[in-house]
Parts: sequence; C-alpha cells; structure tokens
Amino acid sequence: MDISEDGVSKEQLTQKLDRLRKQLSGSLLEPGDTGYDEARRIWNGMHDLHPRAIARAGSVADIDPVLSAAADTGLVLAVRGGGHNVAGHGSVEGGLVLDLSALRGVTVDPDTLLVTVEPGATLADVDRATAEHGLAVPLGVISATGVAGLTLGGGVGWLTRSNGLTLDNLVSAEVVTADGGHLRASEEENPKLFWGLRGGGGNFGVVSSFTFRARPLPHPVLGANLFYLPEHWKQALAGYEKWTRDLPDQMNPILSILVLPPEFEMGEAPWLIIGCAWAGADHQPGLDLINQLRHHAPPDQEEVGPVAWPEWQSAMDSLFPTGARGYWKNVSFSRLDEQVIDVLAGFASRVQWRGTGIDVHHLEGAFGRTAEEATAYPSRASRYLLNIYGFWADAEDDVRLTAFAREAHASMQPFSEQGEYLNFLGGETRQDPEAARQTYGQDKYQRLIDLKRQYDPGNLFSRNHNILPPGQDTDGL
Repeated sequence: MDISEDGVSKEQLTQKLDRLRKQLSGSLLEPGDTGYDEARRIWNGMHDLHPRAIARAGSVADIDPVLSAAADTGLVLAVRGGGHNVAGHGSVEGGLVLDLSALRGVTVDPDTLLVTVEPGATLADVDRATAEHGLAVPLGVISATGVAGLTLGGGVGWLTRSNGLTLDNLVSAEVVTADGGHLRASEEENPKLFWGLRGGGGNFGVVSSFTFRARPLPHPVLGANLFYLPEHWKQALAGYEKWTRDLPDQMNPILSILVLPPEFEMGEAPWLIIGCAWAGADHQPGLDLINQLRHHAPPDQEEVGPVAWPEWQSAMDSLFPTGARGYWKNVSFSRLDEQVIDVLAGFASRVQWRGTGIDVHHLEGAFGRTAEEATAYPSRASRYLLNIYGFWADAEDDVRLTAFAREAHASMQPFSEQGEYLNFLGGETRQDPEAARQTYGQDKYQRLIDLKRQYDPGNLFSRNHNILPPGQDTDGL
C-alpha cells in the first residue's frame, strides 16, 4: 500500500477527499477534472503549482469541512481570497487549496458607515458598492487586489495618509480557527487576536467576514498626475521630498518610475510620475498644494482634475496583468536627501522596459499617528515606503529581472529602517523565522508567536509569511 509521509494511503486520501466533496456547497477539483487547470492558476504566473485538490467554496460554511480535511489528510493548506498575492501563497504544490474567490458580497450601511465584506471580494467590488453612497474604504491601488490579504498584511494605498491603512479601518472580523472555533475579533472581543490579525497575515485563522468603517469621500475626487522626463528626475525627487514635509493629511501622493503601458500613449521611455489623490471635499486647497508641487518641481506634462473614485482606483490595473511572472522587494526609509536621490535615480535609470516599476509611497499623516503598539503592522516610523515591482511573460527573464529588484533593494539598505511591508514581499522569506523577527521587531514578533501558540499550534496556516509556533521547524512548509 502506498503510504504518504503523514501515514495516509492514496486510497484513504481519495476517500477523505470524496467525503469532503460531498460536504461542500461549492465544488472540489482534482487533477484531470474539467476546470482544474484554470482553477489552479494564480495571479503571479511564476508560481505554477499543482494542488492535490482545490475546494472552491460556495459559502462560508465550506470553510469548516476544508480545514477539517486538511488536518485529517495532512495535506498542506493554502487559503486564497482575491488571489492577488505576489508571493504565491494562494496555492500549494500537492496540497489542498481553500479557494474563497467566489465569495465577493459587499454590504454597505450608509447610516453607520459600516461595510461588511466577504473574503473573496476585491477592491473593485468594495469601491462599486461604497461609491454610490459617497463613501470609500481605504484600500490599495489596484482594483483587482483581494481585500482579505490586503487587510491582513496592511493595506497601503491612495488614502493611507488621510485615513490610515486598510487594517486601521477594520472594525471587526469573523474568524474560523484551526480547531474549528468561530470567533469574533474586535477591540472588545478577543482583542489580542484582533491585534494579530491586523498585520500578522493569515497566520491565525480564516477570516470569513470583514467589517470596515468607511469614510465619506467627495464625488468626484481631485486627482493629479505630474509627469517628468529622465533629465528632470532628480529635481522631481528633491521637490517631492520638500513638498511632502508639511502636507496636510488629505493629500495622498505616490511617486512612480516606469515605462507606461501602450494605452497611455506616453512612448517607450520611462517616466517619473507624481500621482496625488486629494481626499478633501473642497478641491481648491488640493489645487493650491499641487501648485506648490509645480513650483518645487515643474512637470513636463500633467493631468489634473476631478475623477470618479473607482476610475482612479483602477487606472493602473493594466500594470499588473493576471498570469504574468512577478517579483517584488520593498524598503522603509525616511531620508530622501541628495545621497539617497542619487542612489534611487541610479537604479531607476536602468528601467528601460515595460513591466518593472518603482513606487515611493509618502506615509506619515494618519498612518504615522496611529500608535505603534496598536496593531501588528511592522512599523509606523518611516516617512516613505519604496516598492520595486516587476512583471514579465518569459521564464527566461526570471534571473535578470529578479536580480534587478534584489540589486535595487540592496542599494537602499544603507538608508533602510525596520519594518518591511508583508504585501510587497516575495515568497523567499516565508519560512525564515529570522526574517520575520527582523520585519516585526522582537516585541511584536514575540506577541505573534504567543498568538500562534494559542490559535494555531500545529501551524495549519503555514502558507503565508509564517510565524512559526514554538517547537516547529520549516521542514515541509
């Protein structure tokens, strides 16, 4: 009899999966089934994985039997929400995938400003539901991103300075834990778990429902993009630094360097773009601030004016196509002086191809004023967050383009500060306890270990930037 490492024969495994199939309101797909190849594909095509089975949930009630089956069979579990994870955590070779991507419901209560979101919803789902009420939940920057993973890892986006991270706007979460418990986590109920969910990734359970507090957002919002040719990048970076010193919270800027997609009709050369989303009801103060930026760094081209929020949130979606191969690195830092600008402009000047870009998020504001100990998010101290991201189609480019991201990341290390952003990390640090310790700092890391010991001592939830419970190692994760 063919017995696996976990003591389950192939025949027994087949029987257990057949039992799971009968328990699901959704479907169970195995290799050879119609739809399996489509279902196994995830957003980052670099992770070409073949799960033993994919449980496509038809309702949140399907979470329980899938968790039980994972524990019973010994199959490594991967949990997939919207599936927009660069590290490939939404799938697993030879394991069991809990695919929640069909659960995309969003309920808005305009009186209480509470927005309840199912675990497979994307930013686009939430934006569509909230915009008609003149509301927005602070989310990310690409509308295809899954809300679940974004929230559990942080949620840096277009409203970070005005309203904080996505996780800062989470009011409560319904959680299914490894032992089958159903818990509500909030500041009042299971507050330690609530703390760990906000920044600790998917380490402690499956969140079956998120409730956020939305914010009123003017319709339309004021958006701006100021474009700079390569010969003006250093001036633009210096102007950006000066301009961001005393910005009011309502101004949310992100600086990007990349070759724009063809539909932008901006040619084949790279551009530096300072994008700004003004969250104030009165557009004039925002326009005055944009005039100040023009003074510090006169643009070569620009587009400034009112725009619908869902349109703004989805404007850069084509930069991140589903199925492309991708790799990211990120650095938190506070200096943007001449030395740092020389380094940043130096590696940015190498970007002469479509698919790789560099973003510099300006933080501070509401993000920075949130108490460091309030959530498990690694650090609130830095002024800026640099993300180096790349996408390409051909596997032959893997070595060259991942090397660029690593080299750019390494060149910024002399200026880096504690606290990488989980959602902008590749998968290579997933099994590295020391990397987790460095990311969170010793105090937060120890609190996360204590929560892991309490809620997932067997490390059922290991396909993430993993917090290892005491006594566990990384073998087989």
